Amino acid sequence: MPGGPLMIIGGAEDKLRRRRILKEFVALSGGPDARIAVIPTASSLGPEVVEVYDALFRAEGAAEVHTVRPESREEAGDEELVEQLGKATGVFMTGGNQLKLSSIVCGTPVGDAIVAAHERGACVGGTSAGASIQSSHMLAFGVGGSTPKQRMTQMAAGLGLVPGTVIDQHFEQRNRYGRLLMIVAQSPQLLGMGVDEDTAALVQDGVLSVIGRGAVTLLDPSSITTNAFEARRSAPLLASGVVLHVLPEGARFDLATRTLLPYGVEVDPTEAAEMEEAGRDLRQMARDIAASDASPSVLRRRLKRTRKKKAGADETTDGDHA
Repeated sequence: MPGGPLMIIGGAEDKLRRRRILKEFVALSGGPDARIAVIPTASSLGPEVVEVYDALFRAEGAAEVHTVRPESREEAGDEELVEQLGKATGVFMTGGNQLKLSSIVCGTPVGDAIVAAHERGACVGGTSAGASIQSSHMLAFGVGGSTPKQRMTQMAAGLGLVPGTVIDQHFEQRNRYGRLLMIVAQSPQLLGMGVDEDTAALVQDGVLSVIGRGAVTLLDPSSITTNAFEARRSAPLLASGVVLHVLPEGARFDLATRTLLPYGVEVDPTEAAEMEEAGRDLRQMARDIAASDASPSVLRRRLKRTRKKKAGADETTDGDHA
């Protein structure tokens, strides 16, 4: 799958603390040279939704953030909006009503410009509705539940940035297993992808990798046995032989061959440093207990005093250099 990176976010991404997913989006969009176009068409909110992402992306170092907000198919033909997308190194689609987003954007000059941005190497990302529209087929609306049932959801055409897939979001939090199973039972050529909140499926060169605190669930129905073609109304569906992949952070999956790649967890450098320091403290405490027979509470107080002295010494050193 040629083109730039795709970031498929399951919604409710962290905007207050580490902002890891949004930070990664800005980095993939060019970091300090990033020119990001925000498309809030799916949202029912006004300018405030753009103001939030504008502030977040600039806080992470983006050079420019622009709004591209068509509210009708006619506006989606606006040359100025298309030009903004033509200059963008990153395109971000917000959450909201996915059917509104697809009905306004898909098959218009703005939709074509998003696809063209991806093809020339720009990073295209989206959260919630902005995630679903990246697939060739997208869930327009439907109900939750674990059991696949006839007619529990409806599909619409997406932008096709991830061909041969159907994407759902807020997956674990809103119990959307059943409706994704229903779709792949009816269309076994599609790979079902469910993305949890504060989690992103990052697709680069045909390989999906996972970042965030949740998981990406893949349903491969290539060998499914189903009665979807004859089940009536809201009857439960037979879905046997579907291959399930639940991918946590660090997992990598080849979308072309539909196979899991060698798995290794990547530890955040900051977390690794904190863990190493904690390990050193524990080892030192164990040595002190063995040497002086002091209680752990005494040693904790001693360690706290030592850290304060060290911090004061570091501040003095920094002042001398200044």
